[in-house]
Amino acid sequence: MAKKRPQTKAKQPQLKDGEIPVVGAREPCPCGSGRRYKACHGRAAAHAVTELVQRPFEGLPGEGDWVALRELVPAATVELKLKESLPEGVPSVTLATVLPMAWPALRRDDGSVLLGLQNDTASGDISRDLADTLQRALTAQPGTPVPGRRAPAEGPRLQELLDPEGAFEPVVHAGFEFWVPDAEHSTPEVTASLERANAAAIPTVKLSGVDSAYWCETPDKNHLRWVMPYPEEQLLDALARLHAAGRSSLGEGTRLVGSFRAHGLTVPVWDLPTGVTADDVEKPAAEFAERLATALASDAPLTVDERRARGGLTNRQVTLS
Repeated sequence: MAKKRPQTKAKQPQLKDGEIPVVGAREPCPCGSGRRYKACHGRAAAHAVTELVQRPFEGLPGEGDWVALRELVPAATVELKLKESLPEGVPSVTLATVLPMAWPALRRDDGSVLLGLQNDTASGDISRDLADTLQRALTAQPGTPVPGRRAPAEGPRLQELLDPEGAFEPVVHAGFEFWVPDAEHSTPEVTASLERANAAAIPTVKLSGVDSAYWCETPDKNHLRWVMPYPEEQLLDALARLHAAGRSSLGEGTRLVGSFRAHGLTVPVWDLPTGVTADDVEKPAAEFAERLATALASDAPLTVDERRARGGLTNRQVTLS
């Protein structure tokens, strides 16, 4: 029998960490170690994309409105301004709460881009995921949706792509007709998705007199949900002071009932009688903002009644993210 020739392994090129591409988790690591990617250089990448960023919208104009549109508002759009000029053929970029078929983004036939905010994301940093989707949408073929994917750990965040001086001005819609410029010629799938979305949308109005406050109407009662930028402990102390003093309501029949936690911010919630509209709470909300500013400035220890009120508010917190 002929002797088998000794097998020699070809030398793998030794790459620097910054040069190692992302490959499948079970594939050999490109660094040449002989181990699978997930057990070698993929470890750091996996940690980077799963580590939770508590305040993903911090540093963006309108952080409170980003949180509200992500978690609370059914149908809204915002024109986004990028730091760099838009690529040729892209007339505009618009953030939308939800897109048809839950697409992460959509490049319309006219070249404009719609970026969806209320989508499941693959990493612990929503800002990085959205930035990755936005970059891919800018170069997508017109008339095509952009699928989701795991964003590269070293990819940019929204804070690096969006103009920090650009205004963030949400426009709240009664339904999702903004999805399709020409509803008569939309596909049956998009039409069905539009009908389902409109049927589920809760009537919502953004208050004009204070920041990041949204009135909504439900069958049993109405609510005001107000995203506030203050540190949670300081805000809860201030709310407790007002609650204990009987000054936390927004008028007759209204009641501060608790709060949400969402993306690092606190969202106090008021129950409102069914007949109370968004216009009805504009003035009371502005007056409450003044009372809250005074309470936030106090550093006096909480009284027994205030501590009891704080405990009640804390027990009625719900974490959304």
